Amino acid sequence: MTYAAQKSTTYWNKVPQVTLVFWLIKMMSTTVGETAADFVNVRLHLGLSGTSVVTGLLLAGLLALQMRSRRYVPARYWSTVVVISVFGTLVTDNLTDRLGVPLYASSLLFAFALAATFALWYACERTLSIHCINTRRRESFYWTAILMTFALGTAVGDWVAEGLGLGFASTGLLFGGLIGVSALAYYGAAANGIVCFWVAYILTRPLGAACGDGLSQPLANGGLGLGTTLTSGVFLTMICALVTYLSVTGHDRIDSAGQAPERA
Repeated sequence: MTYAAQKSTTYWNKVPQVTLVFWLIKMMSTTVGETAADFVNVRLHLGLSGTSVVTGLLLAGLLALQMRSRRYVPARYWSTVVVISVFGTLVTDNLTDRLGVPLYASSLLFAFALAATFALWYACERTLSIHCINTRRRESFYWTAILMTFALGTAVGDWVAEGLGLGFASTGLLFGGLIGVSALAYYGAAANGIVCFWVAYILTRPLGAACGDGLSQPLANGGLGLGTTLTSGVFLTMICALVTYLSVTGHDRIDSAGQAPERA
């Protein structure tokens, strides 16, 4: 292979190191996914279909930029996560509100889709490592899995909070406790890191949604009545501040490189 061809297929890791800041931004992105979808749908009067189309087009553009990049760029990566969180919410909302699919059925559907994604990912790559996303094919599996986790987390969270009637506070405590169990399993019992990561990634979605609804919904509905505009704005500002910090310091960069195979 010529030098030019080799250079054209070389990628650095396209994902950040998993740190406390990673989980803070992930949590806030899930909250924004819940409140921003409601804001665009209701306040901007686009409706569920219009919001889905606009968000889908924006996500397609961001994913194209992310996939074309040869290394991890915090602003690009986290912009994609925030928008994919909104889109994942809308996927579940469309199934529930437009097609009448019960939330428990959506939960089972997305759980199966996520399991199938992981199975195909492992069959093709022989690894599910989240520390070595350095080929286009691995990155495609990675973003597909992330979309499924947001859709699954939305369905499960709504099912527990609304279908089972637990409410926002109890739902947040439930999923926060499950995340704590996952952390204890990893740090205290040496559980598999990849399994614990994806379990926590799924659970942060309903936890973030419960926080978002608890802050934005009216007092009559069990919330604090801050509204979707203020809630989305506060969390987006915090996300931007943390992403700027990461861009300046580079504390979440993984310094290993990999070479993509020719077929990728």
